Amino acid sequence: DALIPHLAPGDVVAGKSTVPVGTARRLAERIAGRVPGATLMWNPEFLREGFAVEDTLTPDRFVYGLPAGDAGEAARAALDEVYAAALGTGTARVTTDYETAELVKVSANAFLATKISFINAMAEVCEATGADVTQLADAIGYDDRIGRRFLNAGIGFGGGCLPKDIRAFMARAGELGADQALTFLREVDSINMRRRVRAVDVAREVCGGSLLGRNIAVLGLAFKPESDDVRDSPALSISAQLQLQGARVLATDPYANENSRRRFPELTYVDTWQEAARDADAVMLLTEWKQYRAIDPSELKAIVTTPVIVDGRNCLDPVAWRAAGWRYRGMGRP
Repeated sequence: DALIPHLAPGDVVAGKSTVPVGTARRLAERIAGRVPGATLMWNPEFLREGFAVEDTLTPDRFVYGLPAGDAGEAARAALDEVYAAALGTGTARVTTDYETAELVKVSANAFLATKISFINAMAEVCEATGADVTQLADAIGYDDRIGRRFLNAGIGFGGGCLPKDIRAFMARAGELGADQALTFLREVDSINMRRRVRAVDVAREVCGGSLLGRNIAVLGLAFKPESDDVRDSPALSISAQLQLQGARVLATDPYANENSRRRFPELTYVDTWQEAARDADAVMLLTEWKQYRAIDPSELKAIVTTPVIVDGRNCLDPVAWRAAGWRYRGMGRP
């Protein structure tokens, strides 16, 4: 409604947001009713947090949701001009209707969430059998039909997109009478949340059965590296649970300390991993920042009380850490 007074016949509006299917058509009808000749197209963005510039300049594909007829063709031509550089290098372009364009983004996110929860379910099986989920992921990842990306077991996914999108997708499917088609996403969400509980359980186990009074160093709070985003972050959620169950948590993150403090001020935040780990009864690596993956286990061992590390992202070399005298616990790894 705020935009409509600024539109004129011939203008093209490109929608970018992830929205419930059916939104674009309703907006298009509203625009057409008030500014005849103005056109809405739906052009979902596929930007990853931390890679926005790269994904804008070199996207995987473009998706255009267009109305039928001359108006759709004019909108396509207008956006082709905007994306001329990327299209000129061979970037794929898919032209379709509004509903399909709306579904592309949320379907892609649901698929990625499913892939992550699948390997985390396999981590549960590996823990029960003594198998190694990382080697399992490597082996099945060689299959071109599957691929290795998003097969990293650990504490699950978070952030402002995947959790929100799959829940909204399920809700919208229910409104449309297609709820049974997405029943599996409930288990995807359930597996994901279960990983957070499992991480706390592992921390309790390595601390001798109780977290009460234990000093726990947490390395990483953002939901993923190269970001300061802590929305629905597994790392922050786990840290909060450790604190609530009686542990004394010293947490650190290269960029997410301030955002974490605003969301959960009860934790103690420090600037470096050395400060967090000093006199720790256990260290938990919860976000796989490269500087944490590069920590020298011998250097870290010199400042902790007990050399126990929980690798919540399976990003460390267990052989090297055990050789340095550490008790290493991964997620789904022996």
